[in-house]
Amino acid sequence: MKQDSTRNTSYTVDCEDYVHVVKFNPFDSGDSCSLIAYGGNNYVVVGTCRFQEEDAEVEGMQYKTLRTFHHGIRVDAIAWSPETRLDAIPPQIRFCTAASDKKLRLFTSDLQDKNEFKTFDGHSDYINDLVFAPNEGQEIASVSDDHTCRVWDLEGNEKAHFVLRSPGMSVCWHPEEAFKLMVAEKNGTIRFYDLITQQAILSLECGQRPLMSADWCLKNTLKIGAVAGSDWLIWDITRSSYPQDKRPVHVDRARLFRWSRVNENLFATTGYPGKTTTQLMVHHLGHPQPILTGTAAVGSGLTWHRTLPLCAVGGDHKIFFWVTEM
Repeated sequence: MKQDSTRNTSYTVDCEDYVHVVKFNPFDSGDSCSLIAYGGNNYVVVGTCRFQEEDAEVEGMQYKTLRTFHHGIRVDAIAWSPETRLDAIPPQIRFCTAASDKKLRLFTSDLQDKNEFKTFDGHSDYINDLVFAPNEGQEIASVSDDHTCRVWDLEGNEKAHFVLRSPGMSVCWHPEEAFKLMVAEKNGTIRFYDLITQQAILSLECGQRPLMSADWCLKNTLKIGAVAGSDWLIWDITRSSYPQDKRPVHVDRARLFRWSRVNENLFATTGYPGKTTTQLMVHHLGHPQPILTGTAAVGSGLTWHRTLPLCAVGGDHKIFFWVTEM
């Protein structure tokens, strides 16, 4: 893997296809390497990464493909299961995808002979985001343009169904708040649902639209971030239902928002996939300006490493990695 200075990316990995979505495993899989999955036009690739920032014996970055899963259709979103273990015998890889045919697919593999997948039907329009229950991994939540958020068991049975007022853009499940689900809608509303009573318990307002992406901070359960229009917005949910902080970032429109998993003040946003380049910006709440600006040829997807201040974006036959300061 080469260090790529031309576009100020720290590292790149070459891929066989356009990368529509890329996702680091956010859970500890029991191995010193990080798992990463990326989706193309008809397959998902699962691989491992190791970076010199975490291992002095690595020069730059080491990447290895573990398995390519035939998907047969464009991959729109990927979620990892906390049940994924590389230190088990045999190992278990489990992830779920959302595809352009409005179905979820749950993949389970031992990286040898066992490769299973189940299809979940129910959404009537594009699925924009999905997430596993973070502690046990026995349920999956998904949000769609069909104005619903649905919670499924691993057999594909619907366990809960929330009717939204506009397309669901993001869904988050926090390991410290396992009985709450955060759902962000395109109309600028973010709601928290109690999964026991299946009632909405709190809502936040952007005051602008379209909201394209929102995230729940891993390091601080009171912090929510989103992008709407061309701005990023940050809430402290104990203070107000309106954002405490917001700033214009991407000239045309912002597309994705993701909190770092290692620092509650660090987050990244991407601009809309443009005709030539997409901007990635890394922000720190203590700094008035972005602390890193990167460009990637028609980028898509945005994901943070589990233990490093390092994020990745997919692109045309490549994944781009940026290392930032804490």
